Amino acid sequence: MSPTGKAQLQIHFCVLLWGFTAILGKLISLPALPLVQWRMLLVAAALALLPRVWRGLRALPPRLVLAYAGIGVLVALHWLTFYGAIKLSNASVGATCMALGSVFVALLEPWLARTRLSRRDLALGLLALPGVVLVVGGVPHGMRAGIAVGALSALLVALFGALNKRLVEHGDPLTVTAIELGAGGLALLLLAPLLALLAPAFSAGGLLPPLPGARDAGLLLVLAVACTLLPFALALVALRHMSAFAQQLAVNLEPVYAIVLAILLLGEQRELSPGFYLGVAIILAAVFLHPLFGRPKRLQPEVLGASEAKGAAE
Repeated sequence: MSPTGKAQLQIHFCVLLWGFTAILGKLISLPALPLVQWRMLLVAAALALLPRVWRGLRALPPRLVLAYAGIGVLVALHWLTFYGAIKLSNASVGATCMALGSVFVALLEPWLARTRLSRRDLALGLLALPGVVLVVGGVPHGMRAGIAVGALSALLVALFGALNKRLVEHGDPLTVTAIELGAGGLALLLLAPLLALLAPAFSAGGLLPPLPGARDAGLLLVLAVACTLLPFALALVALRHMSAFAQQLAVNLEPVYAIVLAILLLGEQRELSPGFYLGVAIILAAVFLHPLFGRPKRLQPEVLGASEAKGAAE
């Protein structure tokens, strides 16, 4: 098999693993806050065992370390709202909201970069709007809070992705990921009392995350190792032998994989109407059309390591 063909298989395997993050978020019984705290701290602890991470950390100036730590707080809030959306609705709704990340970044990036909004990006945003309306109308009323929280999560992924792009070339990818996830996990520990007051549905009520039971501990390890560290490392290899266009199309499949897995493993199609799936199709069409009419840049490994919507930062 050619290196390009092998890379295609590797990146699709990574995207499939990322698709499982929504499923695991639904299966883990912990509330969103301790779930994210454990995930971030487990991954950061695993990366701290690598000498390469410490060498990269020593090479970074304090200003950059603080900048990456700040981005890590945004990553933590993104994951908190992502899993919060899943807990308030289901995995299919949470994954669909993440597809809005590409729409948000297309509309926000000109403002962040102080450039003119392109007609292509405006068309992308307008094309997705009917899909959003159908998605909202296609879920039970009790799940609509999950859509609102999921949309906030997609906005956060667009923001931290844009910030990561500005600093992407200044640090080793594994070191940057360790800083961001470690800082994000610590920030959530410090913010736990405030979050318990503002969003009690997301919190377990204590200052420290509760120790997970045996089942949740096993699922958290799968989430941290198999769905975060493994695809991150494999993606670093695959991205060396792929075009930017192929990368973008592959990562855009993540919501598709997540929704299919939710149907197969959780039977979520019984909770949602045909209008929901029509809305999903319209949103995904907008996301897939975006790279067809532009030249997406190479996906950055830091974004791949920290986001549920990997393509959103491009």
